[in-house]
Amino acid sequence: MDLHTVTEVVSPAVPGDWRAGDAWLAGGTALFSEPRPSVTRLLDLTTAGWEPLTAAADGLEIAATCTVATLYAFEGSPAWSAWHALARRCCESFLASFKIWNVATVGGNLCAALPAGPMITLTAALDGSCLLLGPSSRRVVPVTALVTGDGTTCLRPGELLRSIHLPAAALDGSAALRQGSLHPLGRSAVLLAGRLGAAGFALTVTASTRRPFVFRFPALPSAGGLAAALDFGLGDADWVEDVHGSPAWRRHLTYRYAEEIRRELAGA
Repeated sequence: MDLHTVTEVVSPAVPGDWRAGDAWLAGGTALFSEPRPSVTRLLDLTTAGWEPLTAAADGLEIAATCTVATLYAFEGSPAWSAWHALARRCCESFLASFKIWNVATVGGNLCAALPAGPMITLTAALDGSCLLLGPSSRRVVPVTALVTGDGTTCLRPGELLRSIHLPAAALDGSAALRQGSLHPLGRSAVLLAGRLGAAGFALTVTASTRRPFVFRFPALPSAGGLAAALDFGLGDADWVEDVHGSPAWRRHLTYRYAEEIRRELAGA
């Protein structure tokens, strides 16, 4: 969709360039998907020259401008068993063609903050933290704090998402993923990831809920213990209701998939 109110594109752009009426531009797949009459200028991040993926001893840094296609092709360390179990399957959970994969960015998927965003699932499940840069600020927040609701984030005016860091400790261990939708090629109505490692068990719930939830246990819980944690942590207002599924159905699948993940990782 044309943004006919845009009169200027600043390229490359830095946080200090921002002013009211600006929008950050990376892949643009979300930005150009609907009218945005308040946007008068685009700040181009694609020419910033950020390295898409940087592996180090302390983990993996994913630039916000890293495309889904680049992430999918990334091999990573053979020791990153949790990464290998989740990364490509999360990419495959996109309701998008290869054309979108080559343009859409990891950061854009997080900042769009749609419940079905699979990059939210991936980075939340791997304990991701986000580096946010503003015109005169710099802060780090967990992925689970960046996304605050359906289409909402904690980003302040002028802030951009620079990168997502996944700690090394979260990249190994066993992991499992479950995805559900109303039909085989439909948008995710439920997307859950479980991870079992030295620090215990973590279950990440997305797509069925308005924001990501991570439930942590010091060891693999019992079926009853896991269900009780979901009962306690998820209220009626947390479930998504739209054309892709009712809250009751999403809740049912969430509990079912959570138990399937628990059993799979118990076997692993």
